[in-house]
Amino acid sequence: MKRGITIRLGYADVTFYYCEKCKSYSNTNKCSRCFGDANPVRTVSIIDAPGHETLMATVLSGAALMDGAILVIAADEECPQPQTAEHLKALDVVGIKNIIIVQNKIDLVPEEQAKKNYEQIKNFVKGTIAKDAPIIPISAIHSANIDILIETVENKIKTPQRDESKPARFYVARSFDINKPGTAIKDLKGGVIGGSLTEGVISVGAGIEIKPGVKQGDKWMSLQSNVVEIVQNGAQNEARPGGLVALQTELDPSLTRADGLSGAVVGKVGTLPPATDDLKMKVTLFDHVIGVEGKQAVKPIKTGDVLMLTVAIAKTVGVVTSAAKDHVQAKLKLPVVVEKGDKAAVSMQVGGRWHLVGYGIIA
Repeated sequence: MKRGITIRLGYADVTFYYCEKCKSYSNTNKCSRCFGDANPVRTVSIIDAPGHETLMATVLSGAALMDGAILVIAADEECPQPQTAEHLKALDVVGIKNIIIVQNKIDLVPEEQAKKNYEQIKNFVKGTIAKDAPIIPISAIHSANIDILIETVENKIKTPQRDESKPARFYVARSFDINKPGTAIKDLKGGVIGGSLTEGVISVGAGIEIKPGVKQGDKWMSLQSNVVEIVQNGAQNEARPGGLVALQTELDPSLTRADGLSGAVVGKVGTLPPATDDLKMKVTLFDHVIGVEGKQAVKPIKTGDVLMLTVAIAKTVGVVTSAAKDHVQAKLKLPVVVEKGDKAAVSMQVGGRWHLVGYGIIA
């Protein structure tokens, strides 16, 4: 039987609970040890990035919203799989240092194989950004060591300090039309955008601008709307940094249907940098292509090459118009909202698939 693959980012909120009696964590309000009441201590948002190596652009865009990462490695497979190596490199590119490694499916293998896989993981992360990451064997289906995993998340991936005084920056990971087919025009609700606020605050009733927006003829036009409802772990009057947020707007829902605005940046009107389809960057290439068996060397970028670029939450394809040493200029199919110094992940087609080959700093 063929296994399906997740194409889009998934996300959900989960609350951690702590039992004072047992001094242990759980993901329900009942302690898994004494079955007594446990108290909520923290709610976190989890972004589930697709595992398949051909969907690295989606992984990279999701990583732009993360404060830490849980790298899941199956105990019943050789380590590393191509996608595992690529995911780890993606975390390095976007600068995520708080990493926890989960060795899952230990219930499916004998003890000796689990130990062998554990050693493979340790060898795999030597010299990488995850060299000091804790490795936690678990069985998700039997809830084995889930309490240890939650405790490790609590200790390893702290909630960072956010600057709410800065202009709001909201990155759109998904967008939706929440109206059911056949809804009367008078009952239609505006489009919904989902993602994360990285700085600033957005309130109900606030005017917002969305870039790059929509294409009209041969030009891209930013969108403006008002926020009519905010959901962030329940209905709220304000959206604040950290966690996943859904903003219902007054936009025509046809604009947000089927992730039509994913990759966009949202802010208060007049505060966003301009969108551009002409990108200049200083590129650093890896020694070898990530996610390909063997040590296949990365070829220098040349004029005419086609690149896939991931900048924050946005994914776009560009044709190189100029390449000199480590400086590259590309004409983009879809414009992006960037500022000088932002980082872009660079992928090229190798063997008919997109693979991560380096990163660029926006000039």
